[in-house]
Amino acid sequence: MPFVRIDTLGTDPARLDALGQAVQEALVETLRVPPEDRFQVLTGHDGVTGTLRYGDYPGIRRDDSVVFVAITLRAGRGADLKRALYRRIAELVHERAGTEPRNVFVTLTENDDADWSFGHGLAQYAPADG
Repeated sequence: MPFVRIDTLGTDPARLDALGQAVQEALVETLRVPPEDRFQVLTGHDGVTGTLRYGDYPGIRRDDSVVFVAITLRAGRGADLKRALYRRIAELVHERAGTEPRNVFVTLTENDDADWSFGHGLAQYAPADG
């Protein structure tokens, strides 16, 4: 059910795949997402036709190996579980792609059951109003 978008500088397919694998594994481990529940958009920006902008806010020095991870998922998880997810993503991205944890920027956007359609024009999580 999570929808993941990963943006980074560089278009190396192996690095993009490693980033996607790392985030998926963290979701499975911490949020108990089924392993086959994988919906990701992986984008490498070449710095010419597409790029990323970032600063050192809030006192975290980033460099060109920065990775933006945006995850949309259904609401309902507490702050401790979210912190565990952020930590595990940073660990696995470092392990799999060599990206320093300081360069891993993660956002979560929560929504409700009726906000998802997996195909066929249906809201699979939200039954029709009676």
